[in-house]
Amino acid sequence: MAIRSELPIVIKIGGNDLEKPGFVDDLAQAVAHLSQQVPCVLVHGGGQAIKRLQQQLGIEPIYVNGQRVTDDATLQVAEMMLSGVVNKQLTLALLRAGIDAIGLSGVDRGLIQVEPWGADMGRVGRIVHVRSDVLLALCEQGVVPVISPISMGPDGRYNVNADHAAGAIAAALHAAHATFLTNVPGVQIGAEVAPYLTVAQAQDLIAQGVITGGMIPKVTAALDAVGRGVRQAVITDLPGLTAGTGTIFAV
Repeated sequence: MAIRSELPIVIKIGGNDLEKPGFVDDLAQAVAHLSQQVPCVLVHGGGQAIKRLQQQLGIEPIYVNGQRVTDDATLQVAEMMLSGVVNKQLTLALLRAGIDAIGLSGVDRGLIQVEPWGADMGRVGRIVHVRSDVLLALCEQGVVPVISPISMGPDGRYNVNADHAAGAIAAALHAAHATFLTNVPGVQIGAEVAPYLTVAQAQDLIAQGVITGGMIPKVTAALDAVGRGVRQAVITDLPGLTAGTGTIFAV
């Protein structure tokens, strides 16, 4: 197989989207098309699946600024759902679509290394290093990595917000762009989707309370990716991934 030299793109898949009937198969078809043109790296969440299992086990989900507070019990649930169920569901769908794919977590080969976010967040990690060499080697072989954000910390496993993981991975890879898939077509201002936002505009919208809740980590991750050298970041939905639409963030 010929070695591919194009800069990869990073696609982050939100947990809410994974609940939609047919979404995973449609995503696999879209990635199959994209991967013929450019190397793709997938990073996924799984928030709804984690929340559902937490509730079944009597664990009350707690969030701070859109991030899940993670105690030891929650970490076990998150790892089961993210590195187990969701990761293999996506990997299998890609394989069925004819893509050579491999499922990984941030723990495997020390792919994503973190430090503790802070005592109030429990076992939530802040990324300090991504082994881009591992991912680039897979891309050169035409393999699509599918990454769970459970990561390696100084004293064991940590949960990482998947948006943050995607932004850090995109920056480490010097990706052509990072796309954050969600269940809306972009950042909405009133009834309209903003087609383009500068860093300053996005920060102002967060400060004004226009961008709130779970959109904050997505926008923050997009801005972080751009700030670290990714050419552009996009927040969009699956139709927008195919059509090339959404909210673009660039310097």
